[in-house]
Amino acid sequence: MQLLSIAGQTLLAVFAVILLARLNGLRSFSKMSSFDFALTVAAGSVLATMMTSAETPWPGLVALITLFVARYAISALRKRWSLAAWLTDNAPLMLYYEGRLFEENLTLSRVTRNDVRAKLREANAISPGCVRAVVLEATGDVSVLHGETLDEDVLKDVSWGRVPPPE
Repeated sequence: MQLLSIAGQTLLAVFAVILLARLNGLRSFSKMSSFDFALTVAAGSVLATMMTSAETPWPGLVALITLFVARYAISALRKRWSLAAWLTDNAPLMLYYEGRLFEENLTLSRVTRNDVRAKLREANAISPGCVRAVVLEATGDVSVLHGETLDEDVLKDVSWGRVPPPE
C-alpha cells in the first residue's frame, strides 16, 4: 500500500509542477539570476520530499505553490523596483579583459586560474588573443566573450570588482 501511496504522491507532484510552471511561465526553472537558482533548488528539494514522504503530500504541495508564488512576486518586484533587483541579484563580475587577468577579482569570487583556463577551453578559445573578456555571471556560470570586437553594451551591468574599469 505504501508503494501505491508514493506513486500517487509522485504523480501529484509531477502534475503540480507542470501546472505551476505553465501558470508561472518559462522562467519557472531558469537560472538567470541567483534568486532563480535558489528557488529552483528549493523547489527540487520540496518535490523530492513530497514524492518520497510516507506522510500526506499536502504540506509539500503548499510549499511548492508558495515557492512558485514567491518566484512570481519577486520577479514582479524586480521588474518594478531596482532596489528589489539589487537585493536579490548578484552582479556579474569581470575576471579577464583584453589580455589582463584580474587576480583581485579571482580572489574576490574564489575562482582559480585553472577554473578560467577550463572555461576558455570549454568555449573553444584557441588563444588568449581571441578572448576579449571573461565574466563570472550572477548565476555562477562563466561567459567567455571572444572574437574580433566587443560591443561595450554587452558589459553594461558587469562589475569591475576590485579593479578600475579601463578608460
